[in-house]
Amino acid sequence: MINRSLFEDTATAFALKTDSQLERAYFLFKMISSQPLVRIGTAATNFALKAHLPVEGLIRSTVFDHFCGGVNEEDCLPVIDNLYTKGVSSVLDYSVEGKETEDQFDNAVEKILKIIEFCDKRDAMPIAVFKPTGFGRFKLYQKITEKKSLTAEEKDEWNRVEERFNKVCKLAKERDVEVLIDAEESWMQDAADMLCEKMMRIYNTEKPIVYNTLQCYRWDRLDYLKSLHARAKSENFKIGMKIVRGAYMEKERIRAVEKGYPSPICETKQATDDMFNATLRYILDHLEDIAVFIGTHNEESSYLAMELMAQKGIDKSNNNVWFGQLYGMSDHISFNLAKEGYNVAKYIPFGPVKDVMPYLIRRAEENTSVAGQTSRELSLLQREKKRRRL
Repeated sequence: MINRSLFEDTATAFALKTDSQLERAYFLFKMISSQPLVRIGTAATNFALKAHLPVEGLIRSTVFDHFCGGVNEEDCLPVIDNLYTKGVSSVLDYSVEGKETEDQFDNAVEKILKIIEFCDKRDAMPIAVFKPTGFGRFKLYQKITEKKSLTAEEKDEWNRVEERFNKVCKLAKERDVEVLIDAEESWMQDAADMLCEKMMRIYNTEKPIVYNTLQCYRWDRLDYLKSLHARAKSENFKIGMKIVRGAYMEKERIRAVEKGYPSPICETKQATDDMFNATLRYILDHLEDIAVFIGTHNEESSYLAMELMAQKGIDKSNNNVWFGQLYGMSDHISFNLAKEGYNVAKYIPFGPVKDVMPYLIRRAEENTSVAGQTSRELSLLQREKKRRRL
């Protein structure tokens, strides 16, 4: 039987936090719990950065340092090393969003290649990650997803996108570093899925190196996984899959209404939870073919994964099962799982402060919309503060 009170252990959860870091975390989650404050703070921050006001130092010492590892790879090393003292690995996430030019895409590839080389030298970093739109224009993915004909220039452009994927996945295979490819909005995702599958065919012949991502708030994702699994079995390649609940729900629903098509999002929170857990069960039933990175801040799904692993006799250290949470969040899950011997990694965003702000703002807005998440963080931080005073 697994320990169902595992995530209540705040001494383990916050062992790496000093008293002042604990206070800062409490202050930040208190702020994030208020929707009006998040709105005002977001508008003020955007204005200050656009007006070149000297606010980077303030951002750096508060929200940035809590949720990000640093401004570059070397800057993240103290965080990476510190986490690894508790058995928690790191996934460096270059969180610069919304780029549109070929130079920017090529620069992103060079950044990911550098991270893979970085991973190769450090046991604490077994996994790399990138976003499809880091390597190519959103509108191009969208056009392919919508099955529209490409111009000659767009075909050349898509070939360059594919070359970027290939370059990264090839080095990942050579260095034996797993690479997670994030999912994005549904109206561009088919093109990204197609490219991820192509990379799996090439690089996942012996074991999973390339991982796609399933956003389980979409009701069609388990069906997609099953069809991919059938193709993988018949064509002799392995599947790597990160599973998450999802990050674009409001945007997805609004667009579906505006464009008049059925929403791709599950109707209720419960339906999303059920889809995530059913997808998790399916993968753990087929671990010989599919490796999984369980990206979740949900305690029940984490307990379910532990129970299924125990029932099926899956070793806690089996490299085909990883748990992942975002840096600065859900430490009670990450550190307690790591202490039990499970494979755990923190996603560590990094990049120049002003370039990472869109990511941080999205994080704050997501936390505000998941009220239970923020109140849980607050109650655990409060409990740890009290424990330390005794």
